[in-house]
Amino acid sequence: MLFSAILKQAATSTVKSGSGNPRLRLRKAALTLTPAAVSRLKDLTEGPTPQYLRVGVKQKGCSGNSYDLQFTESKGKFDEIVNQDGVTVLVDSKALITVLGSEMDFVQDKLSEHFVFNNPNAKGTCGCGESFTTV
Repeated sequence: MLFSAILKQAATSTVKSGSGNPRLRLRKAALTLTPAAVSRLKDLTEGPTPQYLRVGVKQKGCSGNSYDLQFTESKGKFDEIVNQDGVTVLVDSKALITVLGSEMDFVQDKLSEHFVFNNPNAKGTCGCGESFTTV
């Protein structure tokens, strides 16, 4: 009974190890995607060669950290693999602790369109919103 309650609370995304073997992990998903993010990623990654979005974090910007998004055709040995609604996103192992539990969204307005991260680990952001701090 307790186990089924825990499973109901788990995130809807499947988390796999870099080797591709599915493992049940009772922890927060590394990253979840909104329907808007899933839709945009499907548009960006469709084609004859499968591509993945790798999410990383670089030390740069006013607040110290900035998201680094890159498309790649291959999965890294230590990447955290997040599968959700037919989309595969890779989380760089060095960024995992920083983005754990984050939600990735895609927003559009009259002037721009971009991915936005709702990161529970971020303690502050710079004025322009391009960088964040976790300490």
